[in-house]
Amino acid sequence: MQDLLIVYAAYVVAAGSPGPSNLAIMNAAMRYGRRPALALASGVVTMSTCWGLIAASGISTVLATYAQALVILKLGGGVYLLWLAWRAARSAAAPDRTAEAPAATSPGGWGLYRRGLLMHAGNPKAVLAWVAIMSLGLKPGAPPETVTVAFGGCVLLGVLIFSGYALLFSTAPMVRAYARARRWIEAGLAVFFAGAGVRLLLSR
Repeated sequence: MQDLLIVYAAYVVAAGSPGPSNLAIMNAAMRYGRRPALALASGVVTMSTCWGLIAASGISTVLATYAQALVILKLGGGVYLLWLAWRAARSAAAPDRTAEAPAATSPGGWGLYRRGLLMHAGNPKAVLAWVAIMSLGLKPGAPPETVTVAFGGCVLLGVLIFSGYALLFSTAPMVRAYARARRWIEAGLAVFFAGAGVRLLLSR
């Protein structure tokens, strides 16, 4: 139980810390509403689960051996983050809509789900984070049952964390706050995504 608690605590810190995925979910919640944000969060959770399966099954060792796979993922993720930065910058530069103008149109549930998948798939550090989390709490030779419980608990925590961001930031006060500070929020996201993309492309 103590080992599992260490795993869960480490995962909460890693998944709950501000990052591209969490900020994208917050922005989608305030801009488009609850259901689109949950669709984006579902994509992030799905890809996070895939990375967790890779880490738990030991395939991460293969990825670490073949550095080309990580390089390709890193380049793709960096370019995608820069594309998100460009979109956010373009949105920040757009004038505020008037009361008669239509609200921002959501890209659709599938489009946002796919965006969540791509965002997390382009982050090879996610699988390394999973490996670190599992290694932190699980001793060598841990039985498969313990690994399964640790993995399943982290997946459940991921659902709660990412969905929680979507639900919290889609509330009326948050939506009103976004309407007042839309251009500043989008500009901040553009800077953040651009910085994260460049850092990912230049990282070794």
